[in-house]
Amino acid sequence: MGMKNLKDKVVIITGASSGIGKACVEAFAKKGSNVMMAARDLDKLQSAMNDVKKSGDTIAICKADVSNENDCKNLVEATLHEFGRIDVLINNAGLSMRALFKDVDLSVLKYLMEVNFWGMVYCTKYAINQLLLNEGSVVGISSIAGFQGLPGRTGYSASKFAMEGFLAALRVENLKTNLHVMAVRPGYTTSNIRNTALNKEGMPQGETPFDESKLMKPEEVANAIVAGVENRRRSIVLSPEGKLAATLTKFFPAFIDKQVYRVVSREKDSPFK
Repeated sequence: MGMKNLKDKVVIITGASSGIGKACVEAFAKKGSNVMMAARDLDKLQSAMNDVKKSGDTIAICKADVSNENDCKNLVEATLHEFGRIDVLINNAGLSMRALFKDVDLSVLKYLMEVNFWGMVYCTKYAINQLLLNEGSVVGISSIAGFQGLPGRTGYSASKFAMEGFLAALRVENLKTNLHVMAVRPGYTTSNIRNTALNKEGMPQGETPFDESKLMKPEEVANAIVAGVENRRRSIVLSPEGKLAATLTKFFPAFIDKQVYRVVSREKDSPFK
């Protein structure tokens, strides 16, 4: 059973102040959904809401750092207070990194797990009863890094592998409850995640290794996520390279390892040159 009519459904979106999260706010609002935007920076949240909100949209904001369990609990409570129910949870908040494992401080890996994995777990835990009641959707914004390890991004890959495992187990656990669980694997997308990617000391890199003009647009990803929720897809891979890698990894893993290494070595300031 799909959720074809998203009008008046209540959607929580984490990491909603920019990139894919902000685009999702607009995409769900266009469908008539009520949206709760969450992010760490209240000023950026307010600015993002002002950017996307049109007359008639019902959008609210809640300051929340998803690495903080109590913030995630408060986010769910604030959504229920504002809208009275929860139908869709988009776990989008996330961080990346660029550093060799031999050089990186372990605190960087721990923090990425807290944001990318535990943030999803906390939000899902506190929203689960509402989502079960309403036969709703849990969505995790994963990555190609969730099924193929990316060099220089051990913490990021580990957190996305963990996300994928959690979502897969949650899906099987709820085969008889009509809870919809979906993993989304975008390709490289124009967003702030690469500028805020952590270096070996845990400081933001401040620049991207890619030509952002050639990457996927957040709006493309957001529209695919909305369609995935409407059709209750179990997973979506949004780039040709990702689809090819997902297939070939199963049969030619050593070949894919070499191709991934080759691609990453071409990045600006790559440690593999």
